[in-house]
Amino acid sequence: MIASSTEPPLLKVDQLAKSFGERPVLEGVDLSIPRGSVFTVLGPSGTGKSVFLKCLAGVMQQDSGMISFEGRPLVATDKETLTDFRKRCSFLFQNNALFDSLSALENVSLPLEQTTNLDSHEIQRRSMDALSQLELESFRDRFPSQMSGGMQKRLALARAIVTRPELVLFDEPTAGLDPLRRNAVFSMIVKYQRRFNFTALIVTHDVPEALVASNRVALLNGGKICFEGTPDDFSSSLDPVVTGYRDSTDALRESLASIKGQAQHI
Repeated sequence: MIASSTEPPLLKVDQLAKSFGERPVLEGVDLSIPRGSVFTVLGPSGTGKSVFLKCLAGVMQQDSGMISFEGRPLVATDKETLTDFRKRCSFLFQNNALFDSLSALENVSLPLEQTTNLDSHEIQRRSMDALSQLELESFRDRFPSQMSGGMQKRLALARAIVTRPELVLFDEPTAGLDPLRRNAVFSMIVKYQRRFNFTALIVTHDVPEALVASNRVALLNGGKICFEGTPDDFSSSLDPVVTGYRDSTDALRESLASIKGQAQHI
């Protein structure tokens, strides 16, 4: 359930900035993520969406700006708050980041082994429960290379939710997938977000799927958030930056469809 508008956001970002050398990538990003929402940050490739997400996850350190979780600033000197945040947040990497040498069960168990003091019996019980929830219990002993792409996505999600997080960050979860599989991945995210009631923050450039799956969307362009609102607001916006992005993605899809149609007749 999405928090009411009067409740403070689960995650709040104020003036987040990040540069690589002399090249600025994020130039003052402001964003508020409501608890219980599916929130998607859209934007062209190379615009800094993944950098933004990695700063939130602590994988990268921002140059300036503030990230707050439940109203508490996440700063390097406050180890207690950082540790609490990391226990309550999971990150689903673009390439799934599964360990090829570990079985499905071992992959899912790893976060519990690294971040909790649970005994081996409880770790296995929780890991099997996560696999069962993602309909993978019968594949517990398989290695990632023995699983389909869709199963690997579900396995990565099982690992992300095994710690029972309140916030899951999804970095381009549909990168490189065809339209059918893109739809399946977004459906999976929505299905399990509702089942486990976590807050989902997604970065992607797949506009149509994101508009259907999300409660709120934002557009990152030129290092800043230039739009934030509901999917309907995004679809009807007359802002030149928003319409330009919508038109460019529509044109790309039409071009790709035309190329595929021509290829079928060669």
